Amino acid sequence: MKINRPVFIPLVLTVYLVIMSVIGLEGLRNGQTSFIQYIGTIVITAGIIILLHFHLKKRERLRAQRLKDLENNSENK
Repeated sequence: MKINRPVFIPLVLTVYLVIMSVIGLEGLRNGQTSFIQYIGTIVITAGIIILLHFHLKKRERLRAQRLKDLENNSENK
């Protein structure tokens, strides 16, 4: 089973985000970080990961379409 780029990279980044959120929870409890800053960072990062997923998905679709067009052009010659 092959995991493609639009799934693998955002998945790895999401795992990293979860780990960093757990580590940062101690700073929130100690008062070093405000609740708004903690949650805001998580939400913004998750949004960027989601946008990255859709961007990679679009690039993969365009790449497949381009390869298909190249194959069709080479068969027609």
